[in-house]
Amino acid sequence: MKNLSYLNKYILRYKWHFLTGTLFVAISVVFGIYPAQYIRLSFNEVEKVIHLYRSGAAVDYHLLSNTLLWYAIVIIGSSILKGAFTFFMRQTIIVASRRIEYDLKNEIYQHYQKLHLAFYRKNSTGDLMNRISEDVSRVRMYIGPAVMYGINVLVTLAIVIPIMFSISAKLTLYVLLPLPVLSYVIYHVSQLINVRSEVVQRKLSDLSTLAQETFSGIRVIKAFSKENFFAHLFAEASDEYSRVNEKLYKVNAMFMPLVMFLIGLSTLLTVYVGGMETLAGRLTTGNIAEFILYLNMLTWPVTSIGWVTSIIQRAEASQMRINEFLHTEPEIVNPTEKPFEFKGKIEFQNVTMVYPDSGVKALDNVSFTIEPGTTVGLVGKTGSGKSTVAALMLRQYDPTNGRILIDGHDLRTINLEDYRKNLGVVPQDGYLFSDTIYNNIAFGLDHPKDQVIYSSAEIADLDANIRDFPQGYQTRVGERGITLSGGQKQRTALARAIARRPMMYILDDCLSAVDTETEDRILRNIRQLTAQATTLIISHRISSIKDADKIIVLDHGRVVEQGTHQQLIDAGGYYAHMYQQQVQSAAQPVDLE
Repeated sequence: MKNLSYLNKYILRYKWHFLTGTLFVAISVVFGIYPAQYIRLSFNEVEKVIHLYRSGAAVDYHLLSNTLLWYAIVIIGSSILKGAFTFFMRQTIIVASRRIEYDLKNEIYQHYQKLHLAFYRKNSTGDLMNRISEDVSRVRMYIGPAVMYGINVLVTLAIVIPIMFSISAKLTLYVLLPLPVLSYVIYHVSQLINVRSEVVQRKLSDLSTLAQETFSGIRVIKAFSKENFFAHLFAEASDEYSRVNEKLYKVNAMFMPLVMFLIGLSTLLTVYVGGMETLAGRLTTGNIAEFILYLNMLTWPVTSIGWVTSIIQRAEASQMRINEFLHTEPEIVNPTEKPFEFKGKIEFQNVTMVYPDSGVKALDNVSFTIEPGTTVGLVGKTGSGKSTVAALMLRQYDPTNGRILIDGHDLRTINLEDYRKNLGVVPQDGYLFSDTIYNNIAFGLDHPKDQVIYSSAEIADLDANIRDFPQGYQTRVGERGITLSGGQKQRTALARAIARRPMMYILDDCLSAVDTETEDRILRNIRQLTAQATTLIISHRISSIKDADKIIVLDHGRVVEQGTHQQLIDAGGYYAHMYQQQVQSAAQPVDLE
């Protein structure tokens, strides 16, 4: 229960639900006792009348019918009230568990959002989703059904067993004898069911993953004519899923026969031992009927002990997994709420960056300055550290050594929220949400206006494409923007950044999927728009950054050159060599044979 103690704060928050639910449990058990007692009285009344009839004495049938009618009303009324309070019990305890589930999911989701990027590089999306869905659902089963039935067991045993002992201790012991065995058997069968259910869930997860990958990569599958191959893979996975499901069904098939056998055994013992006691004159036939009803009242609570124990074990394991993430402290936090006004100057001072999860050194003693209102190009081959510079500027990571100054202030000391609100970022992948094009462009705006959205699309050279769509700006782009081409996705992401009209643009190789003519047109539009803004253009193509006020050249995580395009060409160094290679590659004739 160590890990489940984390939930105590939620249980205390909804303590009145649980206390009220416990009261309703007790009341429902009390009303469940009345039918047993009045059925005993009914049997005894009928038995008395039979003895009077056999002895030839006068029988008042009118009194008998009135008495039995009254008993029937009490039995029916008690049953209705028991059902009503059982409903109230569920409406308090189960509702509380649902609210705790809601609160816990929100806490996990909000905590996920605070965690640093290194955490997401280390953990898979599937694992994150599983902990916020499957694991929380198992925890809810502990807070709801397990707590409810646990309370029910304690209250029922505390009320019913003393009553049974007061009637006949001997019969009570015989009646209760199979019930611990029943609980023990159910516990072990439940354990076996849980183990095999875990296997089934894993196989189902594998099957779902294979289906998701197939549908996501359907273009590649069709291009390589691999439909039959993937159909065979899916059939094998389905067969394996069916095989493990059959094992689970075999265990499930044992469950109810075992339960019914042990319950039936308790009933037989009640009738047999009760009959012997009745013949000996120590009990009445009404007592036997009463005990059978008490047995029915005890059967499910005692049976549920094994089931509840199993639920608690599963919840403990799930809460341990949840706690593992909840106890992960974010490495990047907002250090202050003090307002920060960004003007646009950025300085890297001897910055070294080693990724904590992989140990790869992405930047090595990098220093440069970006002045406000200037356009700076960052160029280098793949793996030179360009995107790491952007990640550090966004403070998605903190540098291993050195520091980054924003308008003279260490980035680790300023209001991160205010700073990021002044940035317009277009990452390499240009992630789009499964929503309309309009909403994707307006994503960074609190109060979007049509004119801002349309003008941003025009600057990104996207407006004409959007208006060709049947639904225009209300066209839904599908999951991760799958309905758009690569260039259209990049330009939509660019329009999203432009719509914010930020103080600084960080364009991380965001035009790699468009042709050079469109790229030139977009860059001209951006330069006109960003006359007062600072712009960092990251690219491996020199055509994207040749008109920048300053160009920074990276190679293997080091700054090897800085200057304007012409200065670097005249220097005849690394940049000039890159430029010459790209010019020759672009001018090389295509062999049509």
